[in-house]
Amino acid sequence: MEIDGRDFLKTPSVKTVRFGGSVAETLEKHKHGDSSDYELLKHQLVDPEIKDAQIINWLQEFRTCVTHLTKDHEQLIYTILRLPWLGRSQAVVDEYLAFLGNLVSAQTVYLCACLNMVVSHFTPKRVTICEGGVDISDSDDEDENLPRNFDHCHQALQLIIRYVPSTSRFLMPILQESFPFIQKSSRTLECYVHNLLRITVYIPSIRRDILELIIGKLLKLDVNASRTHIEEAEENRVQTQKAEEQSEECLFDMDEDVSADEPTRTTVMAHPVAERLDTLMAVLMAYIKDICYVDGSFHVERTKELYRDLLTVFDKLILPTHASCHVQYTLFYLCSFKPALAEAFLDHLWKILQNPSLPAVLRQAAAGYLGSFLARAKFIPLSTVWACLDLLISWIHQYIDSQDSCGKQVCCDVSLHGPFYTSCQAVFYTIIFRHRAMLEANMKKGLEYLQSLNLERVVMCQLNPLRVCLPSITNMFAAITRKYQVVFCYTIIERNNRCVLPVVRSSAGGDCVTTNTNPLDSFFPFDPYLLKRSGQLIEPLYQVWDDLLDTEPFPTKRGQQGSREDEDDFLFGETPQAEGIVGLTPNSYDSNFRSPSSLGSPPNSLQRPF
Repeated sequence: MEIDGRDFLKTPSVKTVRFGGSVAETLEKHKHGDSSDYELLKHQLVDPEIKDAQIINWLQEFRTCVTHLTKDHEQLIYTILRLPWLGRSQAVVDEYLAFLGNLVSAQTVYLCACLNMVVSHFTPKRVTICEGGVDISDSDDEDENLPRNFDHCHQALQLIIRYVPSTSRFLMPILQESFPFIQKSSRTLECYVHNLLRITVYIPSIRRDILELIIGKLLKLDVNASRTHIEEAEENRVQTQKAEEQSEECLFDMDEDVSADEPTRTTVMAHPVAERLDTLMAVLMAYIKDICYVDGSFHVERTKELYRDLLTVFDKLILPTHASCHVQYTLFYLCSFKPALAEAFLDHLWKILQNPSLPAVLRQAAAGYLGSFLARAKFIPLSTVWACLDLLISWIHQYIDSQDSCGKQVCCDVSLHGPFYTSCQAVFYTIIFRHRAMLEANMKKGLEYLQSLNLERVVMCQLNPLRVCLPSITNMFAAITRKYQVVFCYTIIERNNRCVLPVVRSSAGGDCVTTNTNPLDSFFPFDPYLLKRSGQLIEPLYQVWDDLLDTEPFPTKRGQQGSREDEDDFLFGETPQAEGIVGLTPNSYDSNFRSPSSLGSPPNSLQRPF
């Protein structure tokens, strides 16, 4: 039998020093009760000094009697599967792959054991390092054979799939169970996620499940690295570095050491969880680019398939997760490739928002995504912004009509009208960020459009959205609409300020109460992206907040409209941060975007034709 040009049944034997009889004789003696040679065989297989020639010789014999290696020889098979075959000569690898193929085809009872063995090599092996007299276990990041070992692991998986087509049913649970703990090193997580994504290239049937697994883990990292904590860690590091630079020792070594270390120091996140998340987001975004672009050309069908898979995961995991800061940017990045993708995503969010059969909490989250996406995505054309605002404002007016026609006194109740208030806030937020673009090209046409929205009726209705929306948004919206005489909000705002706002008890306990300035539990999913390496992909696509309202009506055009380091503090201090709690809420692996130790894209030889 030949696979990939290798004859798996006619491998020349290799002479080695060994003890005991042949494998066939040993199995026969064990069958009749004599286990001395059987135990000797297992002992020789676990010898840490075992040579390549010995491994080849044993594997050749095991293949000739693979039909006899039934469930009774489970411990022997587990010993074989623990043989150190990776990192050895190509002859050993070839022989081991041949053995795996023979084993799973003749004894499918060992399929899961073989899969577990392969997956266990998806991360760098553990080594023990002695530091200060203490043994510390860590991953062997310096193993030069790592990329080659990963290649061989994927060859093994593909070989197993050829013999057992139903492998994917058994593989997914193993991938889930073997996922490293999120507190493991960035390198360990990076290797495992890279290998999971590589599997999707030749087993596309489980891609959606793999993406769900990866994104679920990323969300756990995301909510454990709040925006506030990331910013504090970066600020603390800056202060520490300034203090070090002021010391005489630092000044003395500056020319020799600091300049060489500076690139590394500025691209690594100070917050350890954020650093892991940044590494994995870079891998995932590079994967998205690799799937959608083939040899630099955009591939429509592959992109559509990936979009559908990511959208399913979005609905299941991302949308219901409160206050995640970065994971949702996977869809933001994908939608930047083509306007049709952005429009499809907006349409999907719109359908969720207006669907009364869905929980209000999901509809509110969809409105938050809709407004934030329209406001922050540079790649969304103004025509699409207008179309979405038309849909939103039409729905808002219909909602007001339905409340006015009910004949009852309408009260300002977030629990009853949550989707309405979040829709109003999405409209206000979008106008704040997009009003300059609307007015810059044609002032008259832009003002006519804003006046056609009939915003005055919205802000003056009995539901009183200005009382519920975030004060920062309310105040900025009022300033903009007053400046262009579209609607006057200050009378309503002042009246609302005189009213008693809802209050909540202090989280510290006791009788102290504080004013709740965020009754909607507002969440803006596309607030500034803080991760450094993966953020290089987001920066050119992102609309930063440019507070020039009171100085000039239309700022002069700049290349990037500010850098990521500019303070985007429009909502500073307004939006609550998740403190490590998951809850429900109202292309290429280019060297510029990866760590030096990244593994590269799956080779073309493993990519199936689409």
